[in-house]
Amino acid sequence: MTVIWPTVEISEACELIIDCVNKTAPVVDGPTPYRMIRTTNVRDGWVDTNTVRYVEEEVYKKWIRRGAPQKGDVILTREAPLGEVGLLRDDKGIFLGQRLVKYRANQKKLDNRFLLYSLLDDDLQGQIKAFGSGSTVEHMRVPDCEKLVLRLPPLKIQHKIASILSTYDDLIENNNRRIKILEEMAQTIYREWFINFCFPGHEQVKMVDSPLGKIPEGWEVKAVTEAVEIKPKTKVPKEGEKPFVPMGSLSTDSMLISNVETKAGNSGTKFKNGDTLFARITPCLENGKTGFVQFLPDNETTAFGSTEFIVLRSKSLSPEYVYLMARSSKFRDHAIKSMSGATGRQRVSEKCFDQFFIAQPGCGILDVFRSRVSPMFREIHVLAKKNENLRQTRDLLLPKLISGTIDVSAIEVEIKVA
Repeated sequence: MTVIWPTVEISEACELIIDCVNKTAPVVDGPTPYRMIRTTNVRDGWVDTNTVRYVEEEVYKKWIRRGAPQKGDVILTREAPLGEVGLLRDDKGIFLGQRLVKYRANQKKLDNRFLLYSLLDDDLQGQIKAFGSGSTVEHMRVPDCEKLVLRLPPLKIQHKIASILSTYDDLIENNNRRIKILEEMAQTIYREWFINFCFPGHEQVKMVDSPLGKIPEGWEVKAVTEAVEIKPKTKVPKEGEKPFVPMGSLSTDSMLISNVETKAGNSGTKFKNGDTLFARITPCLENGKTGFVQFLPDNETTAFGSTEFIVLRSKSLSPEYVYLMARSSKFRDHAIKSMSGATGRQRVSEKCFDQFFIAQPGCGILDVFRSRVSPMFREIHVLAKKNENLRQTRDLLLPKLISGTIDVSAIEVEIKVA
């Protein structure tokens, strides 16, 4: 039996609702302690405070005059895109860019996590879309952000619902931390072994002169095109539906490929497990979009994706080496320097890879390297699948809990107030 709760306008349950800055703040290239959150940083209940733009201290102080964001604030994007929601879990040196609205729950009336999950629910998402309709670009006016109608159960019930749903998000966050650590470990091994030449047993190997400087004796200087196939020929049948990877499926800071679609046809880049997808167009390349394909059911299955990928496949290295090299700043900077075309649509020249040189290691060290890092790659894939299942379960529960379809009043829950 569905429990009927009273409803209120969201402004009645929040102590603060602020539209964020209306102008683009000047950014700087290098990391600073001051980070600007943009609409692209808000997604699926989370605010990404790592893949950000940076500003100088005076800019930061200027833009927080209206009120610095606080941990626990709920952020809504009101344009480009409309309706993404996230909970701010880190507020150190943070300020919010344009087209964002900040909600701060009145803790005597509203659990901030209950507010987050309410805004993720189809009911409020429908209200948001309704306010944003009628224009060429979906856009929600600031006064309308205060008019959203919210179900408001007793605070104790809110805490229970939020605690149940946040348990799933806590597990997802923990898995994401593990994924990040595993990827950093793999990248460290790649750098130490193949850039710094500090591989196991390197003390017994003589260093010799080469066009790249000193390299281990027995290693050979090669253009990357001798060791890696660029856009290898791969057959994908036209008939039937098969996996399709759009540019949006690639992460800017990890190997993960998410939200894979299913499409008919075979127009686009073609690939299989073990391939690296390297974004060739601006700003995707500069933002770091690179993925490692390991989601297909077996090594014979093929898939296709955006025409703006360059597919990289190992010839004399290993799939893991190729991905980690593609993530390296040296490789990426070389590709970026080759870009040409109209402003905003510049693309990498594939010929540039003829001029990128590596020290080709022997098979023995490559075998040891792969035995070390391939379990890390597989574990990342397993953790990503667990997160996918956790999200699906959370998303099934969310509307039933928020609507009162599931009565939690008699359920014993460890209440965690954030």
